[in-house]
Amino acid sequence: MHETTQMKEKWALLIKIVFPILITQVSLYLVSFFDILMTSRYGSEDLAGVAVGSSFWVPIYTGLAGILLATTPLVAHLVGAKKKNEVKTIVQQGLFLSLALSIVVIIILLFSINPLLNVMDLEARVHDVAKSYLTAMLIGIIPLFAYTVIRSYMDALGKTRITMIISLLSAPINICFNYLLIFGAFGFPELGGAGAGYASAITYWLIFFIAVFIAHRLEPFKEYELFKNWTTAQFSKWLEISKIGIPIGLSIFAETSIFSAVTLMMATYSTAVISAHQIALNFTSLLYMVPLSISIGATVLVGYEVGAKRLHDARTYSWLSVGTAIIFSFFSACVLFFFREQIASLYTTDKEVIKLTIHFFIFAALFQLSDAIQAPVQGSLRGYKDVNVTFIMAIISYWVIGLPVGYLLSKFTEFGPFGYWIGLIVGLTAGAITLSYRLIRIQRKGTQSI
Repeated sequence: MHETTQMKEKWALLIKIVFPILITQVSLYLVSFFDILMTSRYGSEDLAGVAVGSSFWVPIYTGLAGILLATTPLVAHLVGAKKKNEVKTIVQQGLFLSLALSIVVIIILLFSINPLLNVMDLEARVHDVAKSYLTAMLIGIIPLFAYTVIRSYMDALGKTRITMIISLLSAPINICFNYLLIFGAFGFPELGGAGAGYASAITYWLIFFIAVFIAHRLEPFKEYELFKNWTTAQFSKWLEISKIGIPIGLSIFAETSIFSAVTLMMATYSTAVISAHQIALNFTSLLYMVPLSISIGATVLVGYEVGAKRLHDARTYSWLSVGTAIIFSFFSACVLFFFREQIASLYTTDKEVIKLTIHFFIFAALFQLSDAIQAPVQGSLRGYKDVNVTFIMAIISYWVIGLPVGYLLSKFTEFGPFGYWIGLIVGLTAGAITLSYRLIRIQRKGTQSI
Protein backbone atom coordinates (compact mmCIF):
# COMPACT_ATOMS: atom_id res chain seq x y z
CA MET A 1 0.00 0.00 0.00
CA HIS A 2 1.33 3.44 -0.94
CA GLU A 3 0.19 6.95 -1.91
CA THR A 4 -0.49 7.62 -5.59
CA THR A 5 -0.78 10.93 -7.43
CA GLN A 6 -1.66 10.16 -11.06
CA MET A 7 -4.71 8.34 -12.44
CA LYS A 8 -2.43 5.86 -14.19
CA GLU A 9 -0.81 4.98 -10.86
CA LYS A 10 -4.20 4.59 -9.19
CA TRP A 11 -5.44 2.28 -11.92
CA ALA A 12 -2.25 0.19 -11.68
CA LEU A 13 -2.55 -0.09 -7.88
CA LEU A 14 -6.24 -0.99 -8.15
CA ILE A 15 -5.47 -3.81 -10.58
CA LYS A 16 -2.50 -4.91 -8.46
CA ILE A 17 -4.76 -5.19 -5.41
CA VAL A 18 -7.87 -6.56 -7.14
CA PHE A 19 -6.34 -9.25 -9.37
CA PRO A 20 -5.03 -11.42 -6.52
CA ILE A 21 -8.30 -10.87 -4.64
CA LEU A 22 -10.17 -12.08 -7.73
CA ILE A 23 -8.06 -15.23 -7.89
CA THR A 24 -8.67 -15.71 -4.17
CA GLN A 25 -12.44 -15.25 -4.44
CA VAL A 26 -12.70 -17.49 -7.49
CA SER A 27 -10.60 -20.16 -5.78
CA LEU A 28 -12.79 -20.07 -2.68
CA TYR A 29 -15.95 -20.07 -4.75
CA LEU A 30 -14.70 -22.99 -6.80
CA VAL A 31 -15.17 -25.10 -3.68
CA SER A 32 -18.96 -24.72 -3.92
CA PHE A 33 -18.78 -24.49 -7.73
CA PHE A 34 -17.24 -27.94 -8.00
CA ASP A 35 -19.61 -29.23 -5.33
CA ILE A 36 -22.48 -28.38 -7.68
CA LEU A 37 -20.71 -29.33 -10.92
CA MET A 38 -19.46 -32.72 -9.74
CA THR A 39 -22.69 -33.54 -7.90
CA SER A 40 -24.65 -32.73 -11.07
CA ARG A 41 -22.64 -35.43 -12.80
CA TYR A 42 -23.62 -37.88 -10.07
CA GLY A 43 -27.38 -37.36 -10.35
CA SER A 44 -30.20 -34.80 -10.50
CA GLU A 45 -31.64 -35.77 -7.11
CA ASP A 46 -28.28 -35.33 -5.40
CA LEU A 47 -27.83 -32.01 -7.21
CA ALA A 48 -31.22 -30.82 -5.96
CA GLY A 49 -30.28 -31.92 -2.41
CA VAL A 50 -27.01 -30.00 -2.50
CA ALA A 51 -28.89 -27.02 -3.97
CA VAL A 52 -31.33 -26.99 -1.06
CA GLY A 53 -28.52 -27.49 1.46
CA SER A 54 -26.51 -24.68 -0.11
CA SER A 55 -29.56 -22.41 0.07
CA PHE A 56 -29.43 -22.68 3.85
CA TRP A 57 -25.64 -22.70 4.14
CA VAL A 58 -24.63 -19.80 1.85
CA PRO A 59 -26.61 -16.97 3.53
CA ILE A 60 -25.62 -18.19 6.99
CA TYR A 61 -21.94 -18.35 6.11
CA THR A 62 -21.77 -15.16 4.05
CA GLY A 63 -23.86 -13.18 6.53
CA LEU A 64 -21.95 -14.17 9.67
CA ALA A 65 -18.55 -14.27 7.97
CA GLY A 66 -19.44 -10.81 6.67
CA ILE A 67 -19.26 -9.57 10.26
CA LEU A 68 -15.61 -10.65 10.32
CA LEU A 69 -14.90 -8.70 7.11
CA ALA A 70 -14.84 -5.60 9.35
CA THR A 71 -11.23 -6.64 9.94
CA THR A 72 -10.33 -5.22 6.52
CA PRO A 73 -11.44 -1.57 6.94
CA LEU A 74 -10.33 -1.51 10.60
CA VAL A 75 -6.81 -2.72 9.82
CA ALA A 76 -6.62 -0.56 6.66
CA HIS A 77 -7.49 2.55 8.69
CA LEU A 78 -4.88 1.68 11.35
CA VAL A 79 -2.16 1.11 8.75
CA GLY A 80 -3.09 4.30 6.88
CA ALA A 81 -2.98 6.24 10.16
CA LYS A 82 0.38 4.58 11.01
CA LYS A 83 -0.99 2.85 14.14
CA LYS A 84 0.47 -0.57 13.40
CA ASN A 85 0.81 -1.43 17.08
CA GLU A 86 -3.00 -1.72 17.33
CA VAL A 87 -3.38 -4.18 14.44
CA LYS A 88 -2.49 -7.28 16.49
CA THR A 89 -5.25 -6.66 19.03
CA ILE A 90 -7.92 -6.25 16.35
CA VAL A 91 -6.93 -9.48 14.58
CA GLN A 92 -6.69 -11.55 17.78
CA GLN A 93 -10.08 -10.36 18.97
CA GLY A 94 -11.47 -11.03 15.50
CA LEU A 95 -10.31 -14.64 15.83
CA PHE A 96 -11.98 -14.93 19.25
CA LEU A 97 -15.17 -13.52 17.77
CA SER A 98 -14.98 -15.96 14.84
CA LEU A 99 -14.80 -18.89 17.26
CA ALA A 100 -17.80 -17.64 19.22
CA LEU A 101 -19.85 -17.17 16.04
CA SER A 102 -18.87 -20.64 14.82
CA ILE A 103 -20.04 -22.31 18.02
CA VAL A 104 -23.37 -20.48 17.93
CA VAL A 105 -23.99 -21.46 14.30
CA ILE A 106 -23.11 -25.12 14.93
CA ILE A 107 -25.49 -25.37 17.87
CA ILE A 108 -28.37 -23.64 16.08
CA LEU A 109 -28.05 -25.69 12.89
CA LEU A 110 -27.73 -29.01 14.72
CA PHE A 111 -31.14 -28.43 16.26
CA SER A 112 -32.82 -26.77 13.27
CA ILE A 113 -31.73 -28.76 10.19
CA ASN A 114 -34.47 -31.39 10.51
CA PRO A 115 -37.35 -29.00 11.30
CA LEU A 116 -36.39 -26.70 8.42
CA LEU A 117 -36.16 -29.49 5.87
CA ASN A 118 -39.35 -31.15 7.12
CA VAL A 119 -41.29 -27.96 6.36
CA MET A 120 -40.34 -28.32 2.69
CA ASP A 121 -42.12 -30.79 0.46
CA LEU A 122 -38.99 -32.54 -0.78
CA GLU A 123 -38.50 -35.91 -2.37
CA ALA A 124 -37.02 -38.43 0.10
CA ARG A 125 -33.61 -38.62 -1.61
CA VAL A 126 -33.36 -34.83 -1.95
CA HIS A 127 -34.21 -34.43 1.75
CA ASP A 128 -31.55 -36.93 2.86
CA VAL A 129 -28.81 -35.40 0.70
CA ALA A 130 -29.60 -31.86 1.91
CA LYS A 131 -29.45 -32.97 5.56
CA SER A 132 -26.19 -34.89 5.12
CA TYR A 133 -24.60 -32.03 3.16
CA LEU A 134 -25.41 -29.45 5.84
CA THR A 135 -24.24 -31.71 8.65
CA ALA A 136 -20.92 -32.27 6.86
CA MET A 137 -20.41 -28.54 6.24
CA LEU A 138 -20.63 -27.84 9.99
CA ILE A 139 -17.31 -29.65 10.44
CA GLY A 140 -15.55 -26.90 8.48
CA ILE A 141 -17.24 -23.82 9.89
CA ILE A 142 -14.66 -23.04 12.62
CA PRO A 143 -11.64 -22.93 10.27
CA LEU A 144 -13.65 -21.15 7.57
CA PHE A 145 -14.63 -18.28 9.89
CA ALA A 146 -11.12 -18.02 11.35
CA TYR A 147 -9.59 -18.00 7.88
CA THR A 148 -11.91 -15.11 6.96
CA VAL A 149 -10.30 -13.00 9.70
CA ILE A 150 -6.74 -13.89 8.68
CA ARG A 151 -7.48 -13.33 5.00
CA SER A 152 -9.09 -9.93 5.71
CA TYR A 153 -6.03 -8.92 7.74
CA MET A 154 -3.66 -9.92 4.94
CA ASP A 155 -5.76 -8.11 2.33
CA ALA A 156 -5.82 -4.95 4.46
CA LEU A 157 -2.02 -4.91 4.42
CA GLY A 158 -2.18 -4.98 0.62
CA LYS A 159 -0.69 -8.48 0.48
CA THR A 160 -3.47 -9.89 -1.64
CA ARG A 161 -1.06 -12.11 -3.57
CA ILE A 162 -0.47 -14.17 -0.44
CA THR A 163 -4.17 -14.90 0.06
CA MET A 164 -4.35 -15.63 -3.65
CA ILE A 165 -1.70 -18.33 -3.36
CA ILE A 166 -3.40 -19.87 -0.31
CA SER A 167 -6.80 -19.90 -1.94
CA LEU A 168 -5.45 -21.30 -5.20
CA LEU A 169 -4.65 -24.44 -3.28
CA SER A 170 -8.28 -24.86 -2.21
CA ALA A 171 -9.66 -25.77 -5.66
CA PRO A 172 -7.43 -28.78 -6.42
CA ILE A 173 -7.78 -30.02 -2.83
CA ASN A 174 -11.57 -29.79 -3.06
CA ILE A 175 -11.72 -31.44 -6.49
CA CYS A 176 -9.62 -34.31 -5.22
CA PHE A 177 -11.76 -34.99 -2.15
CA ASN A 178 -14.97 -34.45 -4.14
CA TYR A 179 -13.89 -37.16 -6.56
CA LEU A 180 -13.00 -39.51 -3.73
CA LEU A 181 -16.12 -38.95 -1.61
CA ILE A 182 -18.88 -38.24 -4.15
CA PHE A 183 -18.06 -41.12 -6.49
CA GLY A 184 -16.33 -43.44 -4.01
CA ALA A 185 -13.04 -43.65 -5.91
CA PHE A 186 -10.02 -45.66 -4.72
CA GLY A 187 -11.95 -47.47 -2.03
CA PHE A 188 -13.44 -44.37 -0.36
CA PRO A 189 -17.14 -44.48 0.58
CA GLU A 190 -19.53 -43.40 -2.21
CA LEU A 191 -21.48 -40.59 -0.49
CA GLY A 192 -23.00 -38.78 -3.46
CA GLY A 193 -24.05 -35.20 -2.68
CA ALA A 194 -23.14 -35.58 0.99
CA GLY A 195 -19.54 -36.26 -0.06
CA ALA A 196 -19.34 -32.72 -1.44
CA GLY A 197 -20.02 -31.38 2.05
CA TYR A 198 -17.29 -33.47 3.66
CA ALA A 199 -14.83 -32.54 0.90
CA SER A 200 -15.49 -28.84 1.48
CA ALA A 201 -15.03 -29.18 5.25
CA ILE A 202 -11.67 -30.91 4.79
CA THR A 203 -10.60 -28.20 2.35
CA TYR A 204 -11.47 -25.40 4.82
CA TRP A 205 -9.33 -26.99 7.55
CA LEU A 206 -6.31 -27.36 5.28
CA ILE A 207 -6.31 -23.78 3.95
CA PHE A 208 -6.77 -22.47 7.52
CA PHE A 209 -3.63 -24.28 8.71
CA ILE A 210 -1.69 -22.98 5.70
CA ALA A 211 -2.82 -19.38 6.43
CA VAL A 212 -1.82 -19.66 10.10
CA PHE A 213 1.65 -20.91 9.13
CA ILE A 214 2.19 -18.01 6.71
CA ALA A 215 0.88 -15.38 9.13
CA HIS A 216 3.20 -16.73 11.84
CA ARG A 217 6.41 -17.32 9.89
CA LEU A 218 6.61 -15.01 6.86
CA GLU A 219 7.17 -11.26 6.44
CA PRO A 220 5.56 -8.73 6.63
CA PHE A 221 3.07 -10.62 8.82
CA LYS A 222 5.74 -11.98 11.16
CA GLU A 223 6.52 -8.51 12.57
CA TYR A 224 2.96 -8.18 13.90
CA GLU A 225 3.41 -11.35 16.04
CA LEU A 226 -0.27 -12.23 15.81
CA PHE A 227 0.01 -15.50 17.68
CA LYS A 228 2.24 -14.31 20.54
CA ASN A 229 1.18 -12.81 23.87
CA TRP A 230 -2.52 -13.55 23.49
CA THR A 231 -4.79 -11.35 25.54
CA THR A 232 -8.09 -12.55 26.96
CA ALA A 233 -11.32 -11.87 25.12
CA GLN A 234 -12.04 -8.13 25.10
CA PHE A 235 -15.72 -7.54 24.56
CA SER A 236 -15.07 -3.86 23.89
CA LYS A 237 -13.07 -4.88 20.81
CA TRP A 238 -15.77 -7.38 19.83
CA LEU A 239 -18.20 -4.47 19.99
CA GLU A 240 -15.88 -2.31 17.84
CA ILE A 241 -15.65 -5.05 15.22
CA SER A 242 -19.37 -5.81 15.41
CA LYS A 243 -20.37 -2.16 15.12
CA ILE A 244 -18.97 -2.17 11.60
CA GLY A 245 -19.21 -5.88 10.89
CA ILE A 246 -22.85 -6.57 11.76
CA PRO A 247 -24.26 -4.09 9.20
CA ILE A 248 -21.77 -5.48 6.64
CA GLY A 249 -22.83 -9.05 7.45
CA LEU A 250 -26.52 -8.18 7.39
CA SER A 251 -26.13 -6.39 4.06
CA ILE A 252 -24.41 -9.43 2.58
CA PHE A 253 -27.04 -11.67 4.15
CA ALA A 254 -29.83 -9.55 2.67
CA GLU A 255 -28.33 -9.98 -0.79
CA THR A 256 -27.31 -13.64 -0.67
CA SER A 257 -30.36 -14.86 1.25
CA ILE A 258 -32.75 -13.56 -1.40
CA PHE A 259 -31.16 -15.98 -3.87
CA SER A 260 -31.49 -18.76 -1.32
CA ALA A 261 -35.09 -17.78 -0.59
CA VAL A 262 -35.87 -18.04 -4.28
CA THR A 263 -34.33 -21.52 -4.39
CA LEU A 264 -36.37 -22.62 -1.39
CA MET A 265 -39.58 -21.15 -2.85
CA MET A 266 -38.88 -23.10 -6.03
CA ALA A 267 -39.15 -26.33 -4.06
CA THR A 268 -42.77 -26.43 -5.20
CA TYR A 269 -41.56 -26.92 -8.77
CA SER A 270 -40.04 -30.07 -10.26
CA THR A 271 -36.56 -31.40 -9.53
CA ALA A 272 -35.58 -30.32 -13.06
CA VAL A 273 -36.53 -26.69 -12.35
CA ILE A 274 -34.63 -26.69 -9.05
CA SER A 275 -31.57 -28.18 -10.75
CA ALA A 276 -31.68 -25.71 -13.67
CA HIS A 277 -32.09 -22.77 -11.32
CA GLN A 278 -29.13 -23.95 -9.22
CA ILE A 279 -26.92 -24.43 -12.28
CA ALA A 280 -27.70 -20.91 -13.54
CA LEU A 281 -27.16 -19.45 -10.09
CA ASN A 282 -23.93 -21.38 -9.67
CA PHE A 283 -22.36 -20.06 -12.88
CA THR A 284 -23.57 -16.46 -12.49
CA SER A 285 -22.19 -16.49 -8.93
CA LEU A 286 -18.82 -17.40 -10.42
CA LEU A 287 -19.02 -14.36 -12.73
CA TYR A 288 -19.99 -12.23 -9.70
CA MET A 289 -16.54 -12.88 -8.23
CA VAL A 290 -15.16 -10.07 -10.43
CA PRO A 291 -17.34 -7.21 -9.11
CA LEU A 292 -17.08 -8.74 -5.62
CA SER A 293 -13.28 -8.70 -5.82
CA ILE A 294 -13.32 -5.11 -7.04
CA SER A 295 -15.59 -4.35 -4.08
CA ILE A 296 -13.08 -5.79 -1.60
CA GLY A 297 -10.26 -3.90 -3.33
CA ALA A 298 -12.27 -0.68 -3.08
CA THR A 299 -12.70 -1.24 0.67
CA VAL A 300 -8.94 -1.65 1.11
CA LEU A 301 -7.94 1.35 -1.03
CA VAL A 302 -10.69 3.73 0.10
CA GLY A 303 -10.14 2.73 3.75
CA TYR A 304 -6.38 3.33 3.42
CA GLU A 305 -6.85 6.78 1.85
CA VAL A 306 -9.54 7.81 4.33
CA GLY A 307 -7.30 6.72 7.22
CA ALA A 308 -4.56 8.94 5.75
CA LYS A 309 -7.09 11.83 5.35
CA ARG A 310 -6.68 11.92 1.56
CA LEU A 311 -10.40 12.13 0.80
CA HIS A 312 -9.99 13.20 -2.84
CA ASP A 313 -7.97 10.06 -3.56
CA ALA A 314 -10.57 7.94 -1.75
CA ARG A 315 -13.29 9.38 -3.97
CA THR A 316 -11.24 8.69 -7.11
CA TYR A 317 -10.67 5.06 -6.14
CA SER A 318 -14.36 4.50 -5.44
CA TRP A 319 -15.55 5.58 -8.89
CA LEU A 320 -12.57 4.01 -10.64
CA SER A 321 -13.71 0.73 -9.09
CA VAL A 322 -17.25 1.20 -10.38
CA GLY A 323 -16.06 1.97 -13.90
CA THR A 324 -13.84 -1.12 -13.97
CA ALA A 325 -16.71 -3.35 -12.86
CA ILE A 326 -19.09 -1.90 -15.46
CA ILE A 327 -16.63 -2.69 -18.25
CA PHE A 328 -16.53 -6.32 -17.11
CA SER A 329 -20.33 -6.52 -16.85
CA PHE A 330 -20.71 -6.16 -20.62
CA PHE A 331 -18.29 -9.05 -21.12
CA SER A 332 -20.09 -11.32 -18.62
CA ALA A 333 -23.50 -10.52 -20.11
CA CYS A 334 -22.24 -11.51 -23.57
CA VAL A 335 -20.84 -14.79 -22.24
CA LEU A 336 -24.17 -15.66 -20.61
CA PHE A 337 -26.22 -14.77 -23.66
CA PHE A 338 -24.14 -16.17 -26.51
CA PHE A 339 -22.75 -19.29 -24.82
CA ARG A 340 -25.68 -20.23 -22.60
CA GLU A 341 -26.31 -23.62 -24.20
CA GLN A 342 -22.65 -24.66 -24.09
CA ILE A 343 -22.35 -23.64 -20.44
CA ALA A 344 -25.50 -25.53 -19.46
CA SER A 345 -24.16 -28.65 -21.19
CA LEU A 346 -21.07 -28.57 -18.98
CA TYR A 347 -23.23 -29.30 -15.95
CA THR A 348 -25.62 -31.96 -17.16
CA THR A 349 -26.71 -34.13 -20.07
CA ASP A 350 -30.38 -33.99 -19.05
CA LYS A 351 -32.09 -32.24 -21.99
CA GLU A 352 -34.96 -30.87 -19.91
CA VAL A 353 -32.59 -29.34 -17.36
CA ILE A 354 -30.43 -27.84 -20.13
CA LYS A 355 -33.48 -26.25 -21.79
CA LEU A 356 -34.60 -24.66 -18.51
CA THR A 357 -31.08 -23.50 -17.65
CA ILE A 358 -30.77 -21.70 -20.99
CA HIS A 359 -33.85 -19.62 -20.15
CA PHE A 360 -32.50 -18.79 -16.68
CA PHE A 361 -29.21 -17.62 -18.22
CA ILE A 362 -31.02 -15.05 -20.36
CA PHE A 363 -32.44 -13.38 -17.25
CA ALA A 364 -29.07 -13.68 -15.48
CA ALA A 365 -27.42 -11.71 -18.30
CA LEU A 366 -29.81 -8.83 -17.65
CA PHE A 367 -28.71 -8.16 -14.07
CA GLN A 368 -24.94 -8.12 -14.74
CA LEU A 369 -24.84 -4.30 -14.95
CA SER A 370 -26.68 -3.83 -11.65
CA ASP A 371 -24.31 -6.27 -9.95
CA ALA A 372 -21.34 -4.40 -11.42
CA ILE A 373 -22.50 -1.10 -9.89
CA GLN A 374 -23.82 -2.11 -6.49
CA ALA A 375 -20.86 -4.31 -5.47
CA PRO A 376 -17.99 -1.77 -5.76
CA VAL A 377 -20.20 1.03 -4.45
CA GLN A 378 -20.95 -1.05 -1.38
CA GLY A 379 -17.25 -1.83 -1.00
CA SER A 380 -16.39 1.88 -1.17
CA LEU A 381 -18.98 2.68 1.50
CA ARG A 382 -17.35 0.11 3.79
CA GLY A 383 -14.05 1.88 3.23
CA TYR A 384 -15.73 5.02 4.56
CA LYS A 385 -17.07 2.93 7.48
CA ASP A 386 -20.58 3.83 6.33
CA VAL A 387 -22.48 0.60 6.85
CA ASN A 388 -25.75 1.17 8.72
CA VAL A 389 -27.75 3.01 6.05
CA THR A 390 -26.28 0.63 3.46
CA PHE A 391 -27.82 -2.30 5.31
CA ILE A 392 -31.26 -0.65 5.40
CA MET A 393 -31.06 0.07 1.67
CA ALA A 394 -30.12 -3.54 0.97
CA ILE A 395 -33.11 -4.85 2.95
CA ILE A 396 -35.53 -2.57 1.11
CA SER A 397 -34.07 -3.26 -2.35
CA TYR A 398 -33.94 -7.04 -2.09
CA TRP A 399 -36.69 -8.03 0.34
CA VAL A 400 -39.27 -5.23 0.13
CA ILE A 401 -38.98 -4.74 -3.64
CA GLY A 402 -37.21 -7.68 -5.31
CA LEU A 403 -38.68 -10.78 -3.66
CA PRO A 404 -42.35 -9.63 -3.61
CA VAL A 405 -42.13 -8.66 -7.30
CA GLY A 406 -40.67 -12.07 -8.09
CA TYR A 407 -43.35 -13.89 -6.11
CA LEU A 408 -46.20 -12.00 -7.78
CA LEU A 409 -44.80 -12.61 -11.25
CA SER A 410 -44.24 -16.32 -10.59
CA LYS A 411 -47.69 -16.95 -9.12
CA PHE A 412 -49.93 -14.65 -11.15
CA THR A 413 -48.30 -14.51 -14.60
CA GLU A 414 -47.10 -16.99 -17.18
CA PHE A 415 -43.46 -16.43 -16.22
CA GLY A 416 -43.66 -19.16 -13.57
CA PRO A 417 -40.23 -19.83 -11.96
CA PHE A 418 -38.62 -17.25 -14.25
CA GLY A 419 -40.70 -14.58 -12.50
CA TYR A 420 -38.42 -14.88 -9.48
CA TRP A 421 -35.43 -13.97 -11.61
CA ILE A 422 -37.20 -10.89 -12.93
CA GLY A 423 -37.74 -9.95 -9.30
CA LEU A 424 -34.00 -10.40 -8.69
CA ILE A 425 -33.26 -8.01 -11.56
CA VAL A 426 -35.61 -5.39 -10.10
CA GLY A 427 -34.12 -5.77 -6.60
CA LEU A 428 -30.50 -5.57 -7.76
CA THR A 429 -31.26 -2.50 -9.89
CA ALA A 430 -32.94 -0.77 -6.95
CA GLY A 431 -29.90 -1.59 -4.80
CA ALA A 432 -27.46 -0.20 -7.36
CA ILE A 433 -29.38 3.09 -7.61
CA THR A 434 -29.87 3.67 -3.88
CA LEU A 435 -26.32 2.70 -2.89
CA SER A 436 -24.83 4.98 -5.56
CA TYR A 437 -26.93 7.85 -4.21
CA ARG A 438 -25.66 7.12 -0.69
CA LEU A 439 -22.02 7.13 -1.82
CA ILE A 440 -22.45 10.48 -3.56
CA ARG A 441 -24.00 11.97 -0.40
CA ILE A 442 -21.19 10.65 1.83
CA GLN A 443 -18.56 12.12 -0.45
CA ARG A 444 -20.33 15.49 -0.70
CA LYS A 445 -20.67 15.73 3.06
CA GLY A 446 -16.95 15.24 3.48
CA THR A 447 -17.45 11.74 5.00
CA GLN A 448 -19.02 12.96 8.23
CA SER A 449 -19.71 9.36 9.26
CA ILE A 450 -16.00 8.78 9.92
